[in-house]
Amino acid sequence: MQRISLPEREDWREKAEAVGFGFHEMYGEPYWLDDAAFVFTLAEIEEAIEDPSAELHQMCMDVAEDVIRDPAMMTKLAIPEPMQDLVRRSFEDQERHLYGRFDLAYDGTGPAKLLEYNADTPTSIFESAYFQYNWLTDNVERGVLPEDADQFNAIQETLIEAFRKFSNEPIFHFAAYTESDEDRGTAAYLMDCAIQAGHRTELLDMREIGVDDQGRYTDMQDRTIELCFKLYPWEDMLREPFAEHLPHSRTQFVEPPWKAILSNKGLLPLLWERFSGHPNLLPAYFADDPRAGNLKNAVRKPLHSREGENITVIEAGLETEVSDGNYGEEGFIVQELTRLFEKDGKYAVLGTWIVGNTCCGLGMREDRSRITRNLSRFIPHAIIG
Repeated sequence: MQRISLPEREDWREKAEAVGFGFHEMYGEPYWLDDAAFVFTLAEIEEAIEDPSAELHQMCMDVAEDVIRDPAMMTKLAIPEPMQDLVRRSFEDQERHLYGRFDLAYDGTGPAKLLEYNADTPTSIFESAYFQYNWLTDNVERGVLPEDADQFNAIQETLIEAFRKFSNEPIFHFAAYTESDEDRGTAAYLMDCAIQAGHRTELLDMREIGVDDQGRYTDMQDRTIELCFKLYPWEDMLREPFAEHLPHSRTQFVEPPWKAILSNKGLLPLLWERFSGHPNLLPAYFADDPRAGNLKNAVRKPLHSREGENITVIEAGLETEVSDGNYGEEGFIVQELTRLFEKDGKYAVLGTWIVGNTCCGLGMREDRSRITRNLSRFIPHAIIG
Protein backbone atom coordinates (compact mmCIF):
# COMPACT_ATOMS: atom_id res chain seq x y z
CA MET A 1 0.00 0.00 0.00
CA GLN A 2 1.41 3.36 -1.05
CA ARG A 3 0.20 6.92 -1.48
CA ILE A 4 1.56 8.45 -4.67
CA SER A 5 1.35 11.80 -6.43
CA LEU A 6 0.55 12.18 -10.11
CA PRO A 7 -0.44 15.05 -12.42
CA GLU A 8 -4.12 15.87 -12.20
CA ARG A 9 -6.31 15.74 -15.28
CA GLU A 10 -6.69 19.27 -16.59
CA ASP A 11 -10.39 18.85 -17.31
CA TRP A 12 -11.44 16.76 -14.30
CA ARG A 13 -13.61 19.52 -12.82
CA GLU A 14 -15.53 19.90 -16.07
CA LYS A 15 -15.96 16.11 -16.20
CA ALA A 16 -17.20 16.10 -12.63
CA GLU A 17 -19.77 18.82 -13.27
CA ALA A 18 -20.94 17.08 -16.46
CA VAL A 19 -21.87 13.91 -14.58
CA GLY A 20 -23.50 15.63 -11.60
CA PHE A 21 -20.53 15.45 -9.26
CA GLY A 22 -21.02 19.03 -8.13
CA PHE A 23 -19.91 18.21 -4.60
CA HIS A 24 -16.28 17.64 -5.62
CA GLU A 25 -15.78 20.67 -3.37
CA MET A 26 -17.65 20.93 -0.07
CA TYR A 27 -17.66 23.52 2.70
CA GLY A 28 -15.20 25.60 0.68
CA GLU A 29 -12.64 22.78 0.67
CA PRO A 30 -11.63 20.28 -2.02
CA TYR A 31 -13.31 16.91 -1.54
CA TRP A 32 -12.01 14.99 -4.56
CA LEU A 33 -8.22 14.93 -5.05
CA ASP A 34 -7.20 14.21 -8.64
CA ASP A 35 -3.43 14.50 -8.16
CA ALA A 36 -2.97 11.66 -5.67
CA ALA A 37 -3.74 7.97 -5.47
CA PHE A 38 -3.43 4.97 -3.23
CA VAL A 39 -1.78 1.97 -4.86
CA PHE A 40 -2.29 -1.63 -3.79
CA THR A 41 -1.14 -5.01 -5.03
CA LEU A 42 -3.76 -7.52 -6.12
CA ALA A 43 -2.78 -9.80 -3.24
CA GLU A 44 -3.38 -6.97 -0.75
CA ILE A 45 -6.82 -6.30 -2.16
CA GLU A 46 -7.92 -9.92 -2.27
CA GLU A 47 -6.36 -11.24 0.94
CA ALA A 48 -6.19 -8.23 3.28
CA ILE A 49 -9.25 -6.23 2.21
CA GLU A 50 -11.87 -8.07 0.11
CA ASP A 51 -11.96 -11.46 1.86
CA PRO A 52 -11.95 -10.01 5.41
CA SER A 53 -14.74 -7.57 4.49
CA ALA A 54 -16.91 -10.40 3.18
CA GLU A 55 -16.29 -12.35 6.38
CA LEU A 56 -17.01 -9.30 8.56
CA HIS A 57 -20.35 -8.80 6.84
CA GLN A 58 -21.38 -12.38 7.59
CA MET A 59 -20.27 -11.92 11.20
CA CYS A 60 -22.43 -8.79 11.42
CA MET A 61 -25.42 -10.72 10.11
CA ASP A 62 -24.85 -13.37 12.77
CA VAL A 63 -24.83 -10.69 15.47
CA ALA A 64 -28.01 -9.12 14.05
CA GLU A 65 -29.73 -12.47 14.42
CA ASP A 66 -28.64 -12.57 18.06
CA VAL A 67 -29.96 -9.05 18.68
CA ILE A 68 -33.43 -9.56 17.24
CA ARG A 69 -33.92 -12.48 19.64
CA ASP A 70 -32.98 -10.41 22.70
CA PRO A 71 -35.09 -7.36 23.67
CA ALA A 72 -32.49 -6.36 26.29
CA MET A 73 -29.86 -6.16 23.56
CA MET A 74 -32.20 -4.04 21.42
CA THR A 75 -32.60 -1.67 24.35
CA LYS A 76 -28.82 -1.62 24.84
CA LEU A 77 -28.56 -0.36 21.26
CA ALA A 78 -31.03 2.46 22.07
CA ILE A 79 -33.67 1.12 19.69
CA PRO A 80 -36.96 2.57 21.03
CA GLU A 81 -39.07 -0.11 22.67
CA PRO A 82 -42.23 0.66 20.61
CA MET A 83 -40.18 0.13 17.43
CA GLN A 84 -38.42 -3.10 18.41
CA ASP A 85 -41.12 -5.32 16.92
CA LEU A 86 -40.79 -3.45 13.63
CA VAL A 87 -37.03 -4.05 13.57
CA ARG A 88 -37.48 -7.68 14.59
CA ARG A 89 -40.15 -8.43 11.97
CA SER A 90 -38.15 -6.81 9.19
CA PHE A 91 -35.27 -9.19 9.91
CA GLU A 92 -37.44 -12.27 10.36
CA ASP A 93 -39.23 -11.44 7.08
CA GLN A 94 -35.81 -11.14 5.41
CA GLU A 95 -36.62 -7.70 4.04
CA ARG A 96 -34.14 -7.03 1.28
CA HIS A 97 -31.21 -4.69 1.89
CA LEU A 98 -29.10 -2.83 -0.66
CA TYR A 99 -25.67 -1.66 0.47
CA GLY A 100 -23.30 -0.61 3.23
CA ARG A 101 -19.71 0.50 3.77
CA PHE A 102 -17.15 -0.82 6.20
CA ASP A 103 -14.57 1.66 7.47
CA LEU A 104 -11.29 -0.15 7.96
CA ALA A 105 -7.86 0.72 9.34
CA TYR A 106 -5.06 -0.73 7.23
CA ASP A 107 -1.54 0.51 6.54
CA GLY A 108 -0.12 -2.37 4.52
CA THR A 109 1.14 -4.23 7.58
CA GLY A 110 -0.92 -6.65 9.63
CA PRO A 111 -4.62 -7.38 9.18
CA ALA A 112 -7.20 -4.71 8.39
CA LYS A 113 -9.19 -3.68 11.47
CA LEU A 114 -12.89 -2.82 11.52
CA LEU A 115 -13.57 0.72 12.73
CA GLU A 116 -17.32 0.75 12.07
CA TYR A 117 -20.05 -0.36 9.67
CA ASN A 118 -21.96 2.40 7.84
CA ALA A 119 -24.79 0.03 7.03
CA ASP A 120 -27.75 2.40 6.74
CA THR A 121 -26.97 5.68 4.94
CA PRO A 122 -23.42 5.52 3.58
CA THR A 123 -22.38 8.21 1.12
CA SER A 124 -19.35 8.35 -1.24
CA ILE A 125 -20.94 5.62 -3.39
CA PHE A 126 -20.97 7.69 -6.59
CA GLU A 127 -17.34 8.71 -6.35
CA SER A 128 -16.33 5.13 -5.43
CA ALA A 129 -18.34 3.39 -8.13
CA TYR A 130 -18.26 5.83 -11.02
CA PHE A 131 -15.92 8.78 -10.85
CA GLN A 132 -12.82 7.00 -9.62
CA TYR A 133 -13.24 4.42 -12.39
CA ASN A 134 -13.24 7.25 -14.94
CA TRP A 135 -10.10 8.56 -13.25
CA LEU A 136 -8.47 5.15 -13.72
CA THR A 137 -9.36 4.78 -17.40
CA ASP A 138 -8.29 8.35 -18.16
CA ASN A 139 -4.91 7.87 -16.50
CA VAL A 140 -4.28 4.56 -18.23
CA GLU A 141 -5.17 6.17 -21.57
CA ARG A 142 -2.81 9.10 -21.04
CA GLY A 143 0.03 6.82 -19.90
CA VAL A 144 0.21 8.03 -16.30
CA LEU A 145 -0.74 4.56 -15.04
CA PRO A 146 0.42 1.28 -16.64
CA GLU A 147 -1.88 -0.44 -19.13
CA ASP A 148 -2.54 -3.33 -16.76
CA ALA A 149 -3.53 -1.06 -13.84
CA ASP A 150 -6.81 -2.16 -12.31
CA GLN A 151 -9.18 -1.14 -9.53
CA PHE A 152 -11.21 -2.98 -6.89
CA ASN A 153 -14.47 -1.73 -8.30
CA ALA A 154 -17.43 -3.83 -9.39
CA ILE A 155 -19.79 -1.58 -7.44
CA GLN A 156 -22.02 -0.27 -10.24
CA GLU A 157 -22.74 -3.60 -11.89
CA THR A 158 -23.36 -5.19 -8.49
CA LEU A 159 -25.76 -2.38 -7.56
CA ILE A 160 -27.72 -2.78 -10.80
CA GLU A 161 -27.99 -6.51 -10.20
CA ALA A 162 -29.13 -5.87 -6.61
CA PHE A 163 -31.82 -3.45 -7.80
CA ARG A 164 -33.14 -6.13 -10.18
CA LYS A 165 -34.08 -8.22 -7.13
CA PHE A 166 -36.62 -5.61 -5.98
CA SER A 167 -40.07 -5.66 -7.53
CA ASN A 168 -40.33 -3.28 -10.49
CA GLU A 169 -44.12 -3.01 -10.25
CA PRO A 170 -44.34 -0.02 -7.85
CA ILE A 171 -42.61 3.29 -8.41
CA PHE A 172 -39.25 3.18 -6.63
CA HIS A 173 -39.18 6.42 -4.63
CA PHE A 174 -35.84 7.89 -3.55
CA ALA A 175 -36.00 10.21 -0.56
CA ALA A 176 -33.21 12.43 0.75
CA TYR A 177 -32.55 15.94 1.99
CA THR A 178 -32.33 17.37 -1.51
CA GLU A 179 -30.85 20.68 -0.37
CA SER A 180 -27.64 18.78 0.39
CA ASP A 181 -25.58 18.45 -2.80
CA GLU A 182 -23.98 15.25 -1.54
CA ASP A 183 -27.23 13.59 -0.48
CA ARG A 184 -29.04 14.62 -3.65
CA GLY A 185 -26.12 13.42 -5.78
CA THR A 186 -25.98 10.10 -3.95
CA ALA A 187 -29.72 9.54 -4.40
CA ALA A 188 -29.56 10.55 -8.07
CA TYR A 189 -26.76 8.08 -8.76
CA LEU A 190 -28.62 5.22 -7.08
CA MET A 191 -31.75 6.19 -9.01
CA ASP A 192 -29.80 5.86 -12.24
CA CYS A 193 -28.68 2.35 -11.23
CA ALA A 194 -32.29 1.48 -10.43
CA ILE A 195 -33.44 2.76 -13.83
CA GLN A 196 -30.81 0.56 -15.51
CA ALA A 197 -32.32 -2.34 -13.57
CA GLY A 198 -35.76 -1.61 -15.04
CA HIS A 199 -37.39 0.51 -12.33
CA ARG A 200 -39.53 3.62 -12.63
CA THR A 201 -38.19 6.15 -10.12
CA GLU A 202 -39.20 9.35 -8.38
CA LEU A 203 -36.99 11.68 -6.30
CA LEU A 204 -38.52 13.52 -3.35
CA ASP A 205 -37.34 15.38 -0.31
CA MET A 206 -37.73 13.54 3.00
CA ARG A 207 -39.86 16.44 4.24
CA GLU A 208 -42.30 15.96 1.34
CA ILE A 209 -43.42 12.52 2.52
CA GLY A 210 -47.03 12.67 3.66
CA VAL A 211 -49.46 10.34 5.41
CA ASP A 212 -52.98 9.64 4.17
CA ASP A 213 -56.05 8.94 6.30
CA GLN A 214 -55.24 5.23 6.27
CA GLY A 215 -51.76 5.78 7.68
CA ARG A 216 -49.96 5.10 4.39
CA TYR A 217 -47.02 7.22 3.29
CA THR A 218 -47.61 9.32 0.17
CA ASP A 219 -45.66 11.48 -2.26
CA MET A 220 -46.41 14.99 -3.56
CA GLN A 221 -48.94 13.55 -6.06
CA ASP A 222 -50.75 11.73 -3.23
CA ARG A 223 -49.55 8.39 -4.58
CA THR A 224 -48.92 5.68 -2.01
CA ILE A 225 -45.22 5.06 -1.46
CA GLU A 226 -44.82 1.29 -1.70
CA LEU A 227 -41.05 1.07 -2.21
CA CYS A 228 -38.70 3.75 -0.92
CA PHE A 229 -34.95 4.19 -0.68
CA LYS A 230 -34.33 6.70 2.09
CA LEU A 231 -31.03 8.45 2.70
CA TYR A 232 -32.06 9.18 6.26
CA PRO A 233 -30.91 7.27 9.36
CA TRP A 234 -33.15 4.83 11.15
CA GLU A 235 -32.10 6.13 14.55
CA ASP A 236 -33.83 9.40 13.61
CA MET A 237 -36.72 7.88 11.66
CA LEU A 238 -37.70 5.66 14.59
CA ARG A 239 -38.08 8.75 16.75
CA GLU A 240 -39.91 11.01 14.29
CA PRO A 241 -43.60 11.84 14.92
CA PHE A 242 -44.59 9.95 11.76
CA ALA A 243 -42.86 6.78 13.08
CA GLU A 244 -46.17 5.70 14.60
CA HIS A 245 -47.31 4.82 11.07
CA LEU A 246 -44.25 2.68 10.24
CA PRO A 247 -45.63 -0.66 11.47
CA HIS A 248 -48.81 -0.36 9.34
CA SER A 249 -47.73 1.77 6.38
CA ARG A 250 -46.87 -1.22 4.15
CA THR A 251 -43.98 0.80 2.71
CA GLN A 252 -40.92 -1.29 1.96
CA PHE A 253 -37.97 0.87 2.99
CA VAL A 254 -34.46 0.48 1.69
CA GLU A 255 -32.51 0.15 3.89
CA PRO A 256 -34.93 -2.02 5.97
CA PRO A 257 -35.50 -1.35 9.68
CA TRP A 258 -33.17 -4.16 10.78
CA LYS A 259 -30.24 -2.13 9.44
CA ALA A 260 -30.69 -0.03 12.62
CA ILE A 261 -28.75 -2.82 14.30
CA LEU A 262 -25.79 -2.92 11.91
CA SER A 263 -25.43 0.87 11.61
CA ASN A 264 -25.18 1.22 15.40
CA LYS A 265 -21.71 1.54 16.99
CA GLY A 266 -23.00 -0.85 19.65
CA LEU A 267 -22.44 -3.51 16.99
CA LEU A 268 -18.69 -3.25 17.72
CA PRO A 269 -18.72 -4.58 21.30
CA LEU A 270 -21.28 -7.20 20.30
CA LEU A 271 -18.96 -8.40 17.54
CA TRP A 272 -16.03 -8.52 19.95
CA GLU A 273 -18.09 -10.44 22.51
CA ARG A 274 -19.12 -13.05 19.95
CA PHE A 275 -15.87 -13.25 17.95
CA SER A 276 -13.30 -12.22 20.57
CA GLY A 277 -9.75 -12.29 19.21
CA HIS A 278 -10.76 -12.23 15.54
CA PRO A 279 -7.83 -10.71 13.60
CA ASN A 280 -10.02 -8.10 11.87
CA LEU A 281 -11.70 -6.86 15.05
CA LEU A 282 -10.56 -4.47 17.75
CA PRO A 283 -11.44 -4.98 21.42
CA ALA A 284 -14.58 -2.94 22.09
CA TYR A 285 -16.96 -2.56 25.03
CA PHE A 286 -19.99 -0.53 26.01
CA ALA A 287 -18.81 2.48 28.01
CA ASP A 288 -20.47 1.20 31.21
CA ASP A 289 -18.60 -2.12 30.99
CA PRO A 290 -15.73 -2.16 33.54
CA ARG A 291 -13.49 -3.70 30.88
CA ALA A 292 -13.68 -0.46 28.89
CA GLY A 293 -11.54 1.21 31.54
CA ASN A 294 -8.71 -1.24 30.81
CA LEU A 295 -8.26 0.25 27.33
CA LYS A 296 -5.70 2.98 27.96
CA ASN A 297 -5.38 3.72 24.23
CA ALA A 298 -8.89 3.90 22.88
CA VAL A 299 -11.54 5.74 20.91
CA ARG A 300 -14.84 6.67 22.56
CA LYS A 301 -17.77 6.77 20.13
CA PRO A 302 -21.50 7.50 20.51
CA LEU A 303 -23.83 4.75 19.37
CA HIS A 304 -25.26 7.00 16.63
CA SER A 305 -22.38 9.28 15.63
CA ARG A 306 -22.07 10.39 11.99
CA GLU A 307 -19.43 12.46 10.20
CA GLY A 308 -17.02 11.78 13.08
CA GLU A 309 -19.04 13.79 15.62
CA ASN A 310 -18.50 13.49 19.39
CA ILE A 311 -15.48 11.19 19.04
CA THR A 312 -12.71 11.18 21.65
CA VAL A 313 -9.22 9.72 21.14
CA ILE A 314 -7.60 8.55 24.38
CA GLU A 315 -3.88 7.81 24.66
CA ALA A 316 -2.21 6.60 27.84
CA GLY A 317 -5.46 7.38 29.61
CA LEU A 318 -5.54 11.03 28.45
CA GLU A 319 -7.86 12.66 25.91
CA THR A 320 -5.68 13.77 22.99
CA GLU A 321 -8.27 14.52 20.28
CA VAL A 322 -11.94 15.44 20.58
CA SER A 323 -14.62 16.32 18.02
CA ASP A 324 -17.80 18.21 18.79
CA GLY A 325 -21.31 17.38 17.65
CA ASN A 326 -24.85 16.56 18.68
CA TYR A 327 -24.62 12.90 19.66
CA GLY A 328 -24.02 11.04 22.90
CA GLU A 329 -27.28 11.03 24.83
CA GLU A 330 -27.95 7.56 23.47
CA GLY A 331 -24.77 6.12 25.05
CA PHE A 332 -21.17 5.35 24.09
CA ILE A 333 -18.85 2.49 23.26
CA VAL A 334 -15.08 2.35 23.73
CA GLN A 335 -12.90 0.70 21.08
CA GLU A 336 -9.18 0.04 21.19
CA LEU A 337 -7.14 2.65 19.31
CA THR A 338 -5.38 1.33 16.22
CA ARG A 339 -2.93 2.75 13.72
CA LEU A 340 -4.19 4.29 10.48
CA PHE A 341 -2.21 4.70 7.28
CA GLU A 342 -0.40 8.01 7.71
CA LYS A 343 1.70 10.10 5.35
CA ASP A 344 2.69 13.77 5.70
CA GLY A 345 0.31 14.26 8.62
CA LYS A 346 -2.71 12.88 6.77
CA TYR A 347 -4.61 9.77 7.84
CA ALA A 348 -6.40 7.40 5.50
CA VAL A 349 -9.38 5.11 6.10
CA LEU A 350 -10.46 2.37 3.71
CA GLY A 351 -14.13 2.07 2.81
CA THR A 352 -15.10 -1.34 1.46
CA TRP A 353 -18.50 -1.60 -0.18
CA ILE A 354 -20.96 -4.39 0.53
CA VAL A 355 -23.81 -4.58 -1.99
CA GLY A 356 -26.35 -7.21 -1.06
CA ASN A 357 -24.01 -9.68 0.60
CA THR A 358 -21.08 -9.13 -1.77
CA CYS A 359 -17.94 -7.13 -1.13
CA CYS A 360 -17.40 -5.39 -4.46
CA GLY A 361 -15.30 -2.24 -4.18
CA LEU A 362 -13.12 0.22 -2.32
CA GLY A 363 -13.15 3.96 -1.67
CA MET A 364 -10.41 5.84 0.18
CA ARG A 365 -10.89 8.89 2.39
CA GLU A 366 -8.17 10.95 4.01
CA ASP A 367 -8.25 13.50 6.82
CA ARG A 368 -5.77 15.72 8.63
CA SER A 369 -7.13 14.22 11.84
CA ARG A 370 -7.38 10.62 12.99
CA ILE A 371 -11.08 11.37 13.33
CA THR A 372 -12.46 11.18 9.79
CA ARG A 373 -14.95 14.03 9.49
CA ASN A 374 -17.00 15.87 6.86
CA LEU A 375 -13.91 17.69 5.54
CA SER A 376 -12.15 14.45 4.61
CA ARG A 377 -10.88 14.05 1.04
CA PHE A 378 -11.72 11.25 -1.37
CA ILE A 379 -8.65 9.85 -3.10
CA PRO A 380 -8.88 7.27 -5.92
CA HIS A 381 -6.97 4.01 -5.88
CA ALA A 382 -5.37 1.63 -8.34
CA ILE A 383 -4.14 -1.97 -8.29
CA ILE A 384 -0.66 -2.30 -9.75
CA GLY A 385 1.20 -5.59 -9.45
